[in-house]
Amino acid sequence: MTGFATLLRKELLEQWRTRRILVVGIVFLVFGIGSPLLARYAPELLKAVGTGMPGATIELPPPTTADAVAQLAKNVGQIGVLVAILLSMGAVAAEKERGTAAFILTLPAGRGAFLLAKLIAIATTLLIGIALAATVDWVYTTILFEALPVPGFVALAVLLWLQMLAFAAITFLVSTVAPSQLVAGGVGFVAFVALAIVAALPVIGDWTPLALSAPAMDLALGKEPTALVQPVVASVVIVVACSGIAWASFRRQEI
Repeated sequence: MTGFATLLRKELLEQWRTRRILVVGIVFLVFGIGSPLLARYAPELLKAVGTGMPGATIELPPPTTADAVAQLAKNVGQIGVLVAILLSMGAVAAEKERGTAAFILTLPAGRGAFLLAKLIAIATTLLIGIALAATVDWVYTTILFEALPVPGFVALAVLLWLQMLAFAAITFLVSTVAPSQLVAGGVGFVAFVALAIVAALPVIGDWTPLALSAPAMDLALGKEPTALVQPVVASVVIVVACSGIAWASFRRQEI
């Protein structure tokens, strides 16, 4: 791992200078603030719209704390995953296109360190984003509904982060192998859609990263999760396998 510390500092500094951390932070802050607000006031808004239409009656159950948590998990499981794909699609492919990867690798820097620094920088950006979202979501949920156990919300953040990281790793692998970042983004999106379909299937659906949403919500609400081990194992395997395959491919490429 020659030059890893230097490369990691470079990647983190680049995340800051390109404002990726700022943009991701804002997006996730919107998730955190908007999720409990939407859960709390959406029924009232729909009811108000329904009463303004002749003959229309909308009856909705009163909002609950579970609705606020579910809304956050849904937002992260959809838009958050897309953010992870966008962050990863150009990680390696863009540098190969610009020729900067060849320049960096002429310095005393190993290819493994080059890839690992990029992946950790992406993971750090996503971690900052989900930490912000979970924090403000807990605050607003406490104000609008009730206080939930802090350890449960920490677990929620960790599981949702792992969920996004799995899709980031898939896209990162394609970014390493493919000649274009658009290809990497396209494959990452297709993988997201395919795994979303698989996640809807019984039994096998528990072995997908998207299945992490359910135990994340259970833990945030102080409940015992029904299926936790399977999606965690599946997500970790995806991250490790994609990282290993990316390294095996990258070390053989002529750059």
